[in-house]
Formats: sequence, C-alpha cells, structure tokens
Amino acid sequence: MNTTQISQDLVLEPADNSRLANLCGQFDEHLRQIERRLNVEIASRGNRFRVTGNPGAAQIGSDVIQSLFNMTDEERLDPERVHVCLQESVMNDSEGLEEDDISAEDASTFEIQTKQKLVRARGNNQKAYLKAIHDHDMAFGIGPAGTGKTYLAVASAIDALENEQVRRIVLVRPAVEAGERLGFLPGDMSQKVDPYLRPMYDALYDMLGPDQVMRLLEKNVIEVAPLAFMRGRSLNNSFVILDEAQNTSVAQMKMFLTRIGFGSRAVVTGDITQIDLPAGQLSGLKNAVDILANVEGIAMTYFSPKDVVRHELVQRVVEAYEVSDKNSQA
Repeated sequence: MNTTQISQDLVLEPADNSRLANLCGQFDEHLRQIERRLNVEIASRGNRFRVTGNPGAAQIGSDVIQSLFNMTDEERLDPERVHVCLQESVMNDSEGLEEDDISAEDASTFEIQTKQKLVRARGNNQKAYLKAIHDHDMAFGIGPAGTGKTYLAVASAIDALENEQVRRIVLVRPAVEAGERLGFLPGDMSQKVDPYLRPMYDALYDMLGPDQVMRLLEKNVIEVAPLAFMRGRSLNNSFVILDEAQNTSVAQMKMFLTRIGFGSRAVVTGDITQIDLPAGQLSGLKNAVDILANVEGIAMTYFSPKDVVRHELVQRVVEAYEVSDKNSQA
C-alpha cells in the first residue's frame, strides 16, 4: 500500500559539534530511536537534518529533533530522555485538551516545583488531569499503568501542603488486592502496609527526599493507611489520595468517598483493566465512575495507552492487552 511521504528539512543553529553529537547519541542511537518510534527515516549531514515519512510523523520527528537539540545546551541526552520527549510530542498530537482551552492563567497549573525537582505535565491528558485536580475537590484519574496518575496526584498533594492549602497528606491503598487480609503478615501495622504503598513512597522520596519524608511521617503531616482503616474517620483539611482504586469493593469506595471533610481534597486513581478482586465481585471504581459521572464538583480524566510515559515497551504491552481484550469480547 502506497502512503504519501514527505520530507521535512531543518537546520540546527548554532552548528556546535558537541551539541550535535549529544543530540544524535553514540552511533546515532537517538536518531534510530526516533525512526523506530515514528516509522520515519532521518538523514543528517552536519547540522542539517531531513525527516522523511507520512506527513504527521515527519512533522513530529522534526519537532522532536529541534526540541532535543534545544535541551543539549543544558543537559546530556540519553535514551530515556529521548523517549519522554517523543512520548510528549505524540500525546500533544493526539486528541485531548485543546490548546485553545489552556489560558495563560492555567499555564502554571501544569508545572509543580517540589523541593527536589520540577514536575511537569506531559501531554494534553496529563494537563487536563492536573487542571482537574487543581479546580475540583474530588478528581478521578483512570487509565493504564505508566500514565502518571499516582505521580501527578502526589505532586499535587505536596504542592497543596507547601502552599498551606491543606495541613496534611493522607495516602490510602487497598493493602492486599483481594480482601485486605493483613493479620498473617509479620511486623507492626506500618511494616504490614508499607510494601503496598511503596509506589507512593517512591514518588514522595523523588520529590521531597527521604529525610524530609521521614520527618513529615514522624510528625503525622504525611500519613499512610490501608483502606480498611479509614472507616469511621472524617478527614478535614487534608489532601487524600486513594491509589489502586480498582481493587476496592463498592462498599469500600462509598466509605472512602464519604470520609472527605471540610477543606479537604481527594484524588482517586486506578486502572479498571487490572482488577484483582475475586471473580464476580464488582469493582468500587467501576461502580463509582458510573454513579458519579455527572455529579457536580467531581472531575474524571481518562488516560489511554498513548499516554504511557514509561519505557516504550510498556505502551506496546498495554496496547497488546487492550487488543486482546477487545477480541475476546467480540
């Protein structure tokens, strides 16, 4: 099948050999990575580049090369950095939040400066997600692994805490995917629960550093808790994150959502394609999505495999399972 091919030419200035070598990578590995990802061909001579492929891919490839070259002025590129830049460009090119919907006032919403690093929304769906968290007391982030749901929620919680919008952060997760049976595990409650909350700990360490996280945990400014231990509580002036919400029962989800008190905000994250509940048990997340879809004050952001920002193989795995699920239902 013949497909229309075009070539995009660009000249990178200044013609700095060191920066060009950084851009291309050892044995042009960065250029080959762009070619594989976008199904294009890249020819280069000095600071002149030509990207050939279908019109959309050629344009994205040209934009990615220019963006990466701009980065070479301040950082050393590696395959991971190239992948993130590629993924961000592809996500921005796909359907999502329209640029016309992003005002100048919203721009700061898409970047969060934490103690250790700057967290930036990548792609339109991540921008929509951060804006939803910023503008609503309750927000849902639903989609496959690797789309930044938990990471961006934790960043938003830290931002709210540091700006004194809340007094503490509460991180909640179903401690054991099917039933929260904690008693047989060794150690005290923290030792029983910590392994299941590790992804949120990792995000905290990444943004605040281990020492600061430990201090805030000791002062109970940051609290981690299994979902089963939320019953009977009322959380005021808190930023509460429920992670892996697809593994809650309907009763657990209702219980969690009714814990939110005055001055509090809640983010619920989950992937409804990875439910670990016993067969036949309805997921609390799926049920909540249906019931709360039109409730004022609640925002829902849906991610797709195109929003995966981990290793490109993760995106291909997610897409393969998605196709398999569709075929099995056909």
